[in-house]
Amino acid sequence: MPHVVAGLVTGSSIVVPDKMLAGAGVAVVRDEVSSVDRAERMVTTVSGATFSYDKLYLATGASPFVPPIEGHDLHGVVTLRGLPDAEKIRELIGTATPKRIVCIGAGFISMEVASLLVALHGSRCDVTVVELLDRPLPLMLDGDMAAEVRDYLEEKGIRLLTGEKVARLVGRDGRVGGAALASGTVLDADIVFMNVGVRPNTALAESIGLEMGRFGIKVNGYQETSDPDILAGGDCVEKINVITGKPTPGQLRGPAVVQGRLAAKRLAGYDIAFPGVVDAGGCKMFDMTIAATGLTEERAVQEGIATVSGVVESRSKHAMIPGVRPWKIKLVFNRENQRLIGGQIVAYDVAPAREIDAVSAFILGGKTIRDLTTFTSACNPDISSEPSAEPITIAAEQALQKVGKTH
Repeated sequence: MPHVVAGLVTGSSIVVPDKMLAGAGVAVVRDEVSSVDRAERMVTTVSGATFSYDKLYLATGASPFVPPIEGHDLHGVVTLRGLPDAEKIRELIGTATPKRIVCIGAGFISMEVASLLVALHGSRCDVTVVELLDRPLPLMLDGDMAAEVRDYLEEKGIRLLTGEKVARLVGRDGRVGGAALASGTVLDADIVFMNVGVRPNTALAESIGLEMGRFGIKVNGYQETSDPDILAGGDCVEKINVITGKPTPGQLRGPAVVQGRLAAKRLAGYDIAFPGVVDAGGCKMFDMTIAATGLTEERAVQEGIATVSGVVESRSKHAMIPGVRPWKIKLVFNRENQRLIGGQIVAYDVAPAREIDAVSAFILGGKTIRDLTTFTSACNPDISSEPSAEPITIAAEQALQKVGKTH
């Protein structure tokens, strides 16, 4: 979505073309479902068309949450969610380059959009990000990792206001003109981007009596709802966090893709269960790449988990090789059982950030501090740090020193 806003890709390039589905034997119908008769196994659309089914799959997704603040419906106030939002923003920017943009929320989509607009328009575009919490990317990074990100983004020209709340949006003649903060400051704005979360689209599922969880439609490991003939997956369903064992939204693209595949496998007779989520994600802003998985230390404390961590400043290549770029990794462990429960990476090169996938695999495998002190990566002077400085291993060594031999 951010790349569509920036004009770097087209909307058609990020969706599966109808003709590709039709070529695979899939009948594509563009309509809205109005009702489902579970007893008769029949779907009815707004246009009056009906479709019988043996099995039904719900992939109704989620919609952006718009807080009920004054002025949220002014022209120029847009959410950051999907292709329709991206195309709307492109239209707004296309008519005249906005001079003043305010982003509400410092999540990864807000920050990617903000950085792309600054990169494209430079000093012609004044971008301010307002975040209620005390740092950018608060769901991905702890304060010690976010501090470097903040400094970097401010150097690039993005104004970050953390610990601030937008009280209302102000405008004239139906068009947004600014954002009034609870602290009394008023920010001028030609466009306001709102990215403060999403809500699962469960109205249809609720209307036909499917069981709901706290964060969406309740499904089992095989994506089956409380009606075994109706499956569901993606942002509309509740997921289980692998680490805490508790329900979670898990509204990221990766889990949605895997759940769709598993539902198809279930219909084909396989019994492969969805393992849950670790909420692994990443984003790129200018030359900086951020990736995170599992729990931050802050989130772990909220869950009642005592933690121990290791933070390592590393480099993308051997020190002797030209073009070395710095990067940093933080590993978070459960102090009681020493299992890895989270990882965060801040890098100035894309390749090191991919180590977050190794961290996710270690979490899913239940690996401990001691296990990771023996980890060795595929080493080459052009693509990795020296073997003696493998950052995952060194972070585990730091944690081991903190917990001592008694564990």
